[in-house]
Amino acid sequence: MSDTSPAHPEPLVLDIWCELQCPDCRSALDDVRALRARYGDRLEIRLRHFPLEKHKHSFAAAQAAEEAVEQGQGWPYIEAVLARTEELDRRGEAVLLDTARELGLDVEEFEVALIDGRHILIVDADQAEGKAIGVTGTPTYVIGGERLDGGKSQEGLRERIEEIADRLLAGAGA
Repeated sequence: MSDTSPAHPEPLVLDIWCELQCPDCRSALDDVRALRARYGDRLEIRLRHFPLEKHKHSFAAAQAAEEAVEQGQGWPYIEAVLARTEELDRRGEAVLLDTARELGLDVEEFEVALIDGRHILIVDADQAEGKAIGVTGTPTYVIGGERLDGGKSQEGLRERIEEIADRLLAGAGA
């Protein structure tokens, strides 16, 4: 029996290439929250890692975020770390562990994950894919095959994302 009209259409995907030591990514959180509120489960917002060399703790932060995802607290952890970009710059990995502790996550697993590198492949794959599609800075948004660079200015980006999402969702009959 083939079902040609699924009751739950696939959500539209918004990829956000981000790094957790980036103040521009922190300011993009307001847009992310607004998009989440507007579209709910019709829009799947995925954080994609793009650690920049100029931020020496961003690679560890990306790995820690993946550990938080594994422990079921990905977005709360990501938002909490982004709220502390200056502190992360000053104090380094201690901030990543403190944030995990404050969210009630298994801090020992975070410590081990940062040592054994179990999440490095995910971070590397995200970064490679980002480079392949022309991501050069963060945040960069990709929706419906369109790339929007938020690294220069957040101005008008949410409206542009909403225009694309509305068009694509209307076309999908969602």
